[in-house]
Amino acid sequence: MASNYWSSTLDADPAAAPPAVPVGDKAEHHDIVILGGGNAGISLAGRLHRYGFRDIGIVEPSDRHLYQPLFSHIGGGTARAEEAVRPQADVMPKGVRWIRDAAVDIEPDAQTVRLAAGTMLTYRQLVICPGIRLDWDAVPGLAEAMDTPCASSNYVFELAPKTWELVRGLRRGTAVFTMPSGTVKCDGATQKIMYLACDYWRQEGVLDDIRVVMVVPTPTVYGVDVVDQELNRKIAEYGVELRYSSEVTAVDGAAQTVTISPVTNPKARAESVAAGSEVLRYDLLHGVPPQVAPDWLQSTGLTRPGEPGGFVDVNPETLQHSRHRDIWSLGDAAGTKNFKSGASLRKQTLVLAKNLKAASKGKAPRHKYDHYSTTPFTVSRSTVVFAEFDHLHKPKPTFPWRGSMKEHHATWILERNILPRVYWHLILKGRA
Repeated sequence: MASNYWSSTLDADPAAAPPAVPVGDKAEHHDIVILGGGNAGISLAGRLHRYGFRDIGIVEPSDRHLYQPLFSHIGGGTARAEEAVRPQADVMPKGVRWIRDAAVDIEPDAQTVRLAAGTMLTYRQLVICPGIRLDWDAVPGLAEAMDTPCASSNYVFELAPKTWELVRGLRRGTAVFTMPSGTVKCDGATQKIMYLACDYWRQEGVLDDIRVVMVVPTPTVYGVDVVDQELNRKIAEYGVELRYSSEVTAVDGAAQTVTISPVTNPKARAESVAAGSEVLRYDLLHGVPPQVAPDWLQSTGLTRPGEPGGFVDVNPETLQHSRHRDIWSLGDAAGTKNFKSGASLRKQTLVLAKNLKAASKGKAPRHKYDHYSTTPFTVSRSTVVFAEFDHLHKPKPTFPWRGSMKEHHATWILERNILPRVYWHLILKGRA
């Protein structure tokens, strides 16, 4: 990956973080060690503390905590960047030990975690939730394009304001929005920025002068029938050209071009030009890279054999590891069947906390996650299609009234104004 001005800010440098304990032979022990201080780790720790667990350690190198659902709003000009970030110390649950370091290896038989600073942690129960890694190198030229004036990505907090500058400054030309194949966190965010941009351009009276192209790897716009109907209606309304069953396989930032190829197999990304490919010039590119679990996880032997992405091999309902009863995982790094989203994580947290409580009493886990997920599509600057579904793409609305997954202003208020407050004040405290 190129040495971009923003890449070094994505994660704190573990080598610069203070060690968990002085380097030596003695390891630091906790009854529960949680690897990752994002939504998953913090909200789980908060709930466990409420359940009476008092010896919890969270391994997290970053000194800031990000609310990622607002990134699309920052890029679309409907939120300020400061709304999506708080100091990590401010969201760390009281009574929980913050170990400001990064995990680099796990020895499950020895119940040991090795940290980047060279120290060791031991545990009775381990929860793996370090998030997902943006694999920029999987698409040649994509990382380098982010340093050019016409490309951005809301999947990076530092780049979201740049997205808004590009949207606001475009008056004619071609705008390309991409979604990669494979696992994608908050996959609706690949499209949300497109709808926000189109509505802005329509308000400015320039939409007719802008060619908008959306590239999706799926045979339909999203895959949930009732949601597809709503999104297709908005796509037709904005005049978007949709490239189904396709993905961007190369980017030339200097020439401002993307290569769009049919989705055939994982090797397609490595080919600069595949059969049936199209080279398209852009004036604005919102690029989303493929996504995989952190590299170090794949060397631990805890990932699912033979499956791409390197995600932790867990029972997708109990969230317990398939081979180690004292190891659990949830969130983006877990090998579950659901779409990766904050809403799915909220339900996983409740299930895992209850199962850990049972495990602490020597009981088998009996609580099960139902594969629920949610994607709020911001289809305009004042309306949202609030999609709720399971791993089989079947609708799973929380409030099953007719039209609950249609375009509404009420769900915009929920997604834009209410849910961020719920996140900061309830979810991270293990109360929602």
